[in-house]
Amino acid sequence: MISIVPDRRGYFGPFGGQFVPETLVPALEELQTAFFNCRKDKQFKLMLDYYLKQYAGRPTPLYFAERFSERLGGRKIYLKREDLLHTGAHKINNCLGQGLLAKKLGKKRIIAETGAGQHGVATAAVAAMLGLECEIYMGEIDAERQKLNVFRMRLLGAKVNLVYSGGRTLKDAVNDALRDWTANVKTTHYLLGSALGPHPYPLMVREFQRCIGQETKKQIIKVEGRLPDLICACVGGGSNAIGIFYDFLKQRNVKLVGVEAGGLGIQSGKHASRFSDPKLGRHGVLHGSYTYTLQNPDGQIYDTYSISAGLDYSAVGPEHACLRERKRVSYTSVTDAEALEGLQILSECEGIIPALESAHAVGYAMKIAKQFPKHTIIIINLSGRGDKDMQQVIDQLGSFNS
Repeated sequence: MISIVPDRRGYFGPFGGQFVPETLVPALEELQTAFFNCRKDKQFKLMLDYYLKQYAGRPTPLYFAERFSERLGGRKIYLKREDLLHTGAHKINNCLGQGLLAKKLGKKRIIAETGAGQHGVATAAVAAMLGLECEIYMGEIDAERQKLNVFRMRLLGAKVNLVYSGGRTLKDAVNDALRDWTANVKTTHYLLGSALGPHPYPLMVREFQRCIGQETKKQIIKVEGRLPDLICACVGGGSNAIGIFYDFLKQRNVKLVGVEAGGLGIQSGKHASRFSDPKLGRHGVLHGSYTYTLQNPDGQIYDTYSISAGLDYSAVGPEHACLRERKRVSYTSVTDAEALEGLQILSECEGIIPALESAHAVGYAMKIAKQFPKHTIIIINLSGRGDKDMQQVIDQLGSFNS
């Protein structure tokens, strides 16, 4: 039986829970109560729906990538175009939901972590629109490779705090954001960006991202008259993936695949693949929940690596851990080189430049498409656009100057 709803303690099967300092427990209880109340509140749902449509740009298209499909031997490839949303990625869905929730709770200040910067930009945009103070925590390495998004956050009125501790990436940004929230819990809402952390965050983020899968199901039935054979999405913490997967979990004939960051290859140790590494991937607690993490032989959290800042994280959301253990969702990895190839080929075939995160799902589809019969329907969740990654792509591939 698939554990779709966490128990009252926030566990999806054995994964999840609340592993936080006592000072945060009242804030999590307050957040949980407000969230469950808002789920039943027609006015809140109408307001969220209004902003998703009029501010973010939903529904997003389900685009048939005809030339890309031909390149893959005639398998029918559809792209769920989350990259067309305001601020450039699926992150705005969750930010609008949590931003409105924070406003309802009377919080005056929002903080957030960010890796690739898309969650930070979406948080800053929503905070500006709602008139809330905003601070973003971002690892120094991520800020260096995502300079454009750092500028965008500051332009939107947010204070960006660079994190110089640890590996100076997403894990360390979450650490500093949690410290801030612990110190300022009465006035501040922590707008966590992925389907991880202590309960109710994994459930809440999934619910605010469910619109992706709900739209996709209606759209594919309308154009094809049936459900897809395969849906794939990149997985860092896992919000875009759980968003598109959730409403297909009961349809066992739809194969669901989450694609982690394989970095320089699993054997190299320089990756962010929690499920694919038999030596470093194991159960553990990170940032408030019990889930799959990468740990060194001494049990310390392992510093990850990926060309993609948004996938460069040492743990995965607990619902993904449960779905993998229950064998409903399969998880694999794609290397930096395979993701870059996916980015290039999709750009050349369709005039669509995916984010490096999304390019991992594109790279996976390119690897496996020919294993399926022709006319197989594959949906790729194109979670974000690649504008933010152009300097990195130039560094890797050159400028194409003649």
